[in-house]
Amino acid sequence: MVSIVRKFFDKHVKSASDSSERVSEHALQIATAALLLEMMRADSKITDEELKTVTEAIQSKFNLTGDETDSLLKLAGDEIWKSTGYYEFTSLINKAFTYEQKLKVIEHLWEVAFADTELDKYEEHMVRKIADLIYVEHRDFINTKLKVRDKKLTS
Repeated sequence: MVSIVRKFFDKHVKSASDSSERVSEHALQIATAALLLEMMRADSKITDEELKTVTEAIQSKFNLTGDETDSLLKLAGDEIWKSTGYYEFTSLINKAFTYEQKLKVIEHLWEVAFADTELDKYEEHMVRKIADLIYVEHRDFINTKLKVRDKKLTS
């Protein structure tokens, strides 16, 4: 099973990040899901609220069914363990996403960070790091944080 996942990753994700070819939709789904899963793990406490937020974000962003979302999250989880950093994922996002789509990724990251109602310093650091890697301006990083925080406080 591991070799099958590795072959898929080498074919669809790594090759897309190393070339100037158009990035496949599936590779972008894996990259986005991987970052959201890492966000969920940033504070070393995975809550049901965080898992639900990640699942809903992936389903809504990519219009997936429940089974497709579960498969994607499993594949993304496998890829996280094999990766050496975030570059493999953020480079795909940089190649294929518009600035607005990148902001939506940052918004999803903040939603996961605030899902358990407490923002951990490691979660904030991770969002900042990802925002830098996908070239989101600091102003937009802060505005997105405040938007998500305020929405969470009023719900």
